[in-house]
Amino acid sequence: MKLSTNGSNHAQRPSVMHVGKFYRPHFGGIETHVEALCRELVKTMDVRVMVASDSIRGEECVIDGVRVSRAGQFVSVAGAPVCPSMAWTIRRDRPDIVHLHLPNPGAALAVLASGYRGPIVVSWHSDVIRQHWLAKLYSPVERILLKKSSAIVASSPNYIESSAELSRFPGRCHVIPYGIDSQKCQKTDPAEVRSIRERFGPRIVLMVGRLVYYKGAEYAVRAMTKIDANLLIIGDGPLKQNLERQARELGVADRVFFLGKVDGSISPWYQASDVFILPSIARSEAFGIVQLEAMACGKPVVNTDLASGVPYVSLDGETGITVPPSNPEALADAVNRLLDNPSLRAAYGQAAVRRVQNEFSLDLMVRRTLEVYSATGAEGAATYFATKAAAKHPQPSSQAAMH
Repeated sequence: MKLSTNGSNHAQRPSVMHVGKFYRPHFGGIETHVEALCRELVKTMDVRVMVASDSIRGEECVIDGVRVSRAGQFVSVAGAPVCPSMAWTIRRDRPDIVHLHLPNPGAALAVLASGYRGPIVVSWHSDVIRQHWLAKLYSPVERILLKKSSAIVASSPNYIESSAELSRFPGRCHVIPYGIDSQKCQKTDPAEVRSIRERFGPRIVLMVGRLVYYKGAEYAVRAMTKIDANLLIIGDGPLKQNLERQARELGVADRVFFLGKVDGSISPWYQASDVFILPSIARSEAFGIVQLEAMACGKPVVNTDLASGVPYVSLDGETGITVPPSNPEALADAVNRLLDNPSLRAAYGQAAVRRVQNEFSLDLMVRRTLEVYSATGAEGAATYFATKAAAKHPQPSSQAAMH
């Protein structure tokens, strides 16, 4: 079925094209967010996802009702895929709204090259932090896109305030925190949880994420010299061998387990753990969705005081403990405080569940996104969503109101 276009009959559902870097089965925070959002939006809109393929060959597929187009990857520059066919696909389909996920130089250029004239919503997941040379080349492109955008979405007020680029456009910025289905996180097989605890217990510290520089895994390994527990690290990446060598040199290799990508749901691992840690060291960690997953499972979080959304997600002294980044001693002290105090762990864990339900639910994220779409002025979108809202919450007639 072809997406509805700007010239089509808007009695039908409006269309949105999400343009990102990758999609399932790729593992990452942005990929997880885009998939969760699109899986819900498809209930209300015509949704298409445009991402890069792993090869020069393109692919079309449907995942959970979402049409996914993987454009052939011509080349990769500093980890950013360049896919020339993206621009042609955007021009051909003419969606009512293009929702672009940044940073992604190749996709940003594709949207500009497509000549698309409709509303552009930009989700600003992170500044370009480490690749300074790329940031200098890419910054003018980003700025053009932000000027052309109808709305800019950030996952926390902290990130808007701390981003030099976003602070230029305060009137267009909207805060829409990432959301998750907390009930899904809580559905686990008790036997699987029990098996993990029998294997790695009785004191388990958990970290989930790619093994890249900004995740700060080396500080977690170093902190284990002062922690009487087992550290489980789920995720893979280029630093794995270095981290394994570090664990051996520090004499903690028997208590630090690099599990790679686990099969199936990660929820049992959250449930089996006592403390979750996010020891990230740079603003490239803009939010930390894994914090939400751990919090939904009732686990206290030890995170770091970054100038990003990380400390906004799990609050110091309420749902966990926030420590300075790149400080293994402070990290160890916080973890030990929680491991040695079951009542404190329980109190923070209960508060964490409430915070996810009240502030970071999937339904709330989707509703806020639809409100932004409606406000863009996309042809047909505002009328469609207003009609849907009126049907869901009908106003009483004047005659009925008199009674």
